Amino acid sequence: MHPTPAILLSIDYEPWFALTRRYDTLYHPDQRRKLDGEFTLRAIDPILEMLSPAKTTIYLVGEIAEWYPEIPQKIVAAGHELGMHCQYHRPLIDAHELELDLAASNKWRSQYNVLGYRAPMVGISEAAYPMLETAGFAYSSSIYAPSGHLLPKGNIHELPVSTLPLFGHPKNFVAPRDFSVKLLTGGEVPFGSSFMIGLMPDAILKILEREIRAGLSPVIILHPYELIRPDSFLRRIGRDVASHPLLFPFTLNKSNFLKNLLKHFPVSPLYPYIQAATAS
Repeated sequence: MHPTPAILLSIDYEPWFALTRRYDTLYHPDQRRKLDGEFTLRAIDPILEMLSPAKTTIYLVGEIAEWYPEIPQKIVAAGHELGMHCQYHRPLIDAHELELDLAASNKWRSQYNVLGYRAPMVGISEAAYPMLETAGFAYSSSIYAPSGHLLPKGNIHELPVSTLPLFGHPKNFVAPRDFSVKLLTGGEVPFGSSFMIGLMPDAILKILEREIRAGLSPVIILHPYELIRPDSFLRRIGRDVASHPLLFPFTLNKSNFLKNLLKHFPVSPLYPYIQAATAS
């Protein structure tokens, strides 16, 4: 079955400090919650209002569900798909680290029957898929690849974040396929990344229009701090951006992009698309 084309919009719902690697080794939950400063709690209502009446997929960082149990409740009550981004935001390519992270998230995932997974930084290994299957996931969206691919990974599916192939069409979809020099030199522009949306929002809207007209359903990512500004955001991450200028596009406000997207395009969560695509 070929689902009706739509933009498969996702929000990786994470604390503002997940943007920088500076706090990856800060493990104490009270310190991490204090650093968040209730940003994720304050942001959820206005973001849900921005999205309404469209429905999308919100991949939640699990520690947020522990800090503020009302956040996953509000996401589900508003009719959005609730997915898992991770329990504690950091690279999870290592299989043992992923195993620990999945175990730590089991309680809230079971409560909400979470079926979709998005790896932090869209970085995953092939070894992760059997672990995700065992943990009860139905699909992942954790690599970059051209729109139109729904890849079987054992008994689950991988629905990639979208790229635009500039020359030729890639044939190898083995993970990891992250936002990297290798991906770019292979001729793929990861337009589904909020990095690219920050750099050229108008051009991305034109690419999305072309994809929809071609009968495709591209997957794109936004983040909460790109839609609602955390307190003193640029001051807090200024040193990180100065050291790593490629972080800058993630700091740009993308609320107008979202407004234009919702005005001009049909939008869908990811799992209903997978269900329609795999229906016999």
